Amino acid sequence: MNQERFNLSQVISPQLITLDTDATNKEEVLTELAELLYKNEKINDKEGFLKDVYLREKEGTTGIGQGVAIPHGKSKTVKKTSIAIGITRNLIEWESLDGEGVSVIILFAVQDTEVNTTHILMLQQVAIMLADDDFIANLKNVKRVDELIRLIKEFAYA
Repeated sequence: MNQERFNLSQVISPQLITLDTDATNKEEVLTELAELLYKNEKINDKEGFLKDVYLREKEGTTGIGQGVAIPHGKSKTVKKTSIAIGITRNLIEWESLDGEGVSVIILFAVQDTEVNTTHILMLQQVAIMLADDDFIANLKNVKRVDELIRLIKEFAYA
């Protein structure tokens, strides 16, 4: 899959987004997002997937600053590479580059059999968006799932 043909709409859907989560800590939000992935048949084992996400968390921080975290799990439990997004009502504690909490969690679920290209392209596109201060500001103010998807599409293909 080359970069020109890959786009985030292949791995994101409204059913994998929650904009008003009550999660108060890292474990709760990761469990909630894993549940979305499970209910939508993107993973076949929620506990196994979370185990792989936590193994990755031990390798280094996924809190990238400005209130955003991008945890990811490359796992044999993933049936279809996807992204689940959660926006919390309050900042939650997360190991992050700026030492601050997060309110936006973008959870990558990547098939372990998949060539690294897709994973890298996903991370690259998300990193480009998250480097844009306007995107971050807009991201934190979305009120509806369709707004978030439109925002991602605008910035991913700008």
